[in-house]
Amino acid sequence: MTAPKKTLTEMLAEAEAAVETLTVEEAQPLLGVDGITFVDIRDVRELQRDGIVPGAYHAPRGMLEFWIAEDSPYTKDVFQTGNKFVFFCAGGLRSALAAQVAQTLGLEVAHVEGGYGAWKKAGAPTAPKPEKKG
Repeated sequence: MTAPKKTLTEMLAEAEAAVETLTVEEAQPLLGVDGITFVDIRDVRELQRDGIVPGAYHAPRGMLEFWIAEDSPYTKDVFQTGNKFVFFCAGGLRSALAAQVAQTLGLEVAHVEGGYGAWKKAGAPTAPKPEKKG
């Protein structure tokens, strides 16, 4: 028997109900605070085109579960710190789903409503993506 099909709208509503959602105004004062890590899940091309939030850790959405899970050969130490993780994407949809998955994997999470677009529109700190060395 197959599981009942869900719509994207239902999945997003479940994610929003399950995780803390921060407005840009609530999230901005948390940037750079000890014990809080901002996580940018946008594709690297989005970072190159649109810029970054200074100090945010880049974790492409496609690798997130593998980088978070302690039993993965790809685990990243940043996700094993016990910090609270504030996820964001371009518009706030992917980050809601990503934060829900990260919470399922045991992290304390939140996500930024409206994502990088809302962050930039509010005049919060941004910067060009630095060129990769080497």
